[in-house]
Amino acid sequence: MTDASALPGQPRGGALNGPATPRAVNVLAPNPSAMTLDGTNTWLLSEPGSAVAVVVDPGPLDEGHLRHVVDTAERSGRRVALTLLTHGHPDHAAGAARFAELTGTKVRALDPALRLGDEGLGAGDVVKAGGLELRVVPTPGHTADSLCFHLPADRAVLTGDTVLGRGTTVVAHPDGRLGDYLDSLRRLRSLTVDDGVQTVLPGHGPVLEDAQGAVEYYLAHRAHRLAQVETAVEDGYRTPSEIVARVYADVDRTLWPAAELSVRAQLDYLVEHGLI
Repeated sequence: MTDASALPGQPRGGALNGPATPRAVNVLAPNPSAMTLDGTNTWLLSEPGSAVAVVVDPGPLDEGHLRHVVDTAERSGRRVALTLLTHGHPDHAAGAARFAELTGTKVRALDPALRLGDEGLGAGDVVKAGGLELRVVPTPGHTADSLCFHLPADRAVLTGDTVLGRGTTVVAHPDGRLGDYLDSLRRLRSLTVDDGVQTVLPGHGPVLEDAQGAVEYYLAHRAHRLAQVETAVEDGYRTPSEIVARVYADVDRTLWPAAELSVRAQLDYLVEHGLI
């Protein structure tokens, strides 16, 4: 058994269903799979002593889960005042409209199609509720609309699918772009270096105690995969499926369709930079 402290990002045990930091509680959605790991992490955020909470990523359209999130807030003496989305993938956002009905809240997101209400989210925005402060960090790459939320008081960042608690994420071509993703990882690294962020609260998987280590690992992993794809092309592999079979031979085949999306994004990147 591998010591968690030796793994990238120093994951805090396994799946979390409960308090993670003084201001963040996870309500784990019942949608585990190869892609969603233990399930979607729905984050319930509130300032200690506050009567209101903010929910990030209500998760899939699962009535039991959505009501459980509301019940968790109410048991702590809080009402949900606002719903935020890291991005529009169904495992994070499909339940948002129903959750808004249950809570009477607006839904704020980068993509106008996902919003309920007039306000969106963008670079430089600061979300405040009951003393809680969240800073919006645009992190396109996994998808074009991906956002992270910096929680300064806990020295934490909620990363959606940009950084996972276990393994690595998909650059969901064609919406996701590798160049954007690398820039986003560097943006997150600057949060760890310049703003003191220590903890990753991911969209899937365990909490990570070493945010900088996790981001550095992701950057190194992407550089390694990109070099492997470039070599595969040089060796005569042409189609994305051929490259996946070569480069991702050690990965569970059920994940190959997702890996092919990342390969397509990497091929685009290599062509754009004149490397193939």
